[in-house]
Amino acid sequence: MANSAMKTLIINLAHATDRMAFMQGQMAQLGLAWERIEAVTPHTLVPGADDPVWQRWQRPLRTTEMALCASHMAVWRRVLWLNAPCLVLEDDAVLAADTPAFLQSCLGLTGVDHISLETRGRKKLVARKLDPRLAMRRLWQDRTGSAAYVLFPQGARMLLAHAERVGGPSDAIISATYSLRSFQADPALAIQLDQCERYAVLQPLATQSLIDAVRKPGFSDTLPRGKRLAFRARRIGAQLQMALRHLVYWPVSTRRHVTPSVSFEAKGRDAP
Repeated sequence: MANSAMKTLIINLAHATDRMAFMQGQMAQLGLAWERIEAVTPHTLVPGADDPVWQRWQRPLRTTEMALCASHMAVWRRVLWLNAPCLVLEDDAVLAADTPAFLQSCLGLTGVDHISLETRGRKKLVARKLDPRLAMRRLWQDRTGSAAYVLFPQGARMLLAHAERVGGPSDAIISATYSLRSFQADPALAIQLDQCERYAVLQPLATQSLIDAVRKPGFSDTLPRGKRLAFRARRIGAQLQMALRHLVYWPVSTRRHVTPSVSFEAKGRDAP
């Protein structure tokens, strides 16, 4: 029996059966109810890679980045349909043993749209103080990571509205949706498989990035000058927005590296 009423939505490519088997094992171990969401591929991408929506980010996108964004959008629509908060996972997320208890406590929360569960070696702009309701901090600015997060229906609606205007990397869309009332679990309850060595957590499955399977497109001379300038202008604008958020929230925030939960020990941490 699941020990949390919150449903887990797992994004998984059809051919990534080893990852799905790993995720099924985690779900059984933690007692989480789950549902698999078929991941979009560059070949099943709708709208296609030539659609203008994918040209509105800060740089040219890999087709794999477009597909991952579309996969997350499918999950956001599912959250809206279920009309309930859900745990969203990419199929390379490793969860801490105390994740189910955290999820259970999330169910009655108000004033929250999104909670990042993961850490990935980069500092985040978070509140100086923990939230009194739960082991989390208000998250003012993240930079990377969409492998593990709790999403509420109102947050799903905001993310879809943003992504349908400006297609981009899924983690960047989440980080740049500034209307989102976003929080960070602290300590973090998830890392990706490729971060296990960094955090001295036993890696349960060998992995390589599916995003990096496609070469990152650059600002080549074949790209029209107007497009190059537009990409760079959007990049500068985004950097200025982040700088402004740091300035506005400086009195109540800190740039903090969120460390993983000690309950990862139960999953087999290497000896130092």
